[in-house]
Amino acid sequence: MGLLRQLFGPSQDEVWGKLSSEMGGEFIDGGFWKGDKVIARVKDWIVTMDTYTVSTGKSSTTYTRIRAPYVNKDNFRFTIYRENVFGKIGKLFGMQDIQVGYPEFDKRYIIKGNIDYKVQMLFANPRIRELILFQPNIHFQIKDDDGWFGTSFPEGVDELYFQVVGVIKDIERLRSLFLLFSETLNHLCHLGSAYENSSSLSLLPRVQ
Repeated sequence: MGLLRQLFGPSQDEVWGKLSSEMGGEFIDGGFWKGDKVIARVKDWIVTMDTYTVSTGKSSTTYTRIRAPYVNKDNFRFTIYRENVFGKIGKLFGMQDIQVGYPEFDKRYIIKGNIDYKVQMLFANPRIRELILFQPNIHFQIKDDDGWFGTSFPEGVDELYFQVVGVIKDIERLRSLFLLFSETLNHLCHLGSAYENSSSLSLLPRVQ
């Protein structure tokens, strides 16, 4: 075990368990078939991190994802991901790309949304930009709930959602992601797109 740790670094269980303890959350060892999970509270929101694998027959890809359901007051949506070749092609063919007014940030990322001024106000938050820039790769968005507690959420409940290829075992990067969720959810409240108090959570199913 010591040699393996030297060669490959700490295991996912070690890193995710330590993160869970720091946050006062719950680490669930799902074993080989279900995968590990970290569940933590950020104020009144429940944030869950896990992995999932997509198989294409001959190969498979594992993703790390983080999700937080919340009551979306005005159906505000955004998606942000790093600029790449596909993003550049998308721009050429008219994909909507919202400029948020920070040239270096706008240059690095494709940012889309359904309420332009709210996208700009969200990413005017320097802490959110800093936490996003810390990530070597990112796909961060608000999306429809996908029934990830085993049942669909009521109408009006969406997810703040992050995913990336691979299993993240860098604890600094994981801390930064949970801070990003906290800062973004708080800012959505300031924008009038989410609720701050716990009464809205009565709409959500309990975590099992």
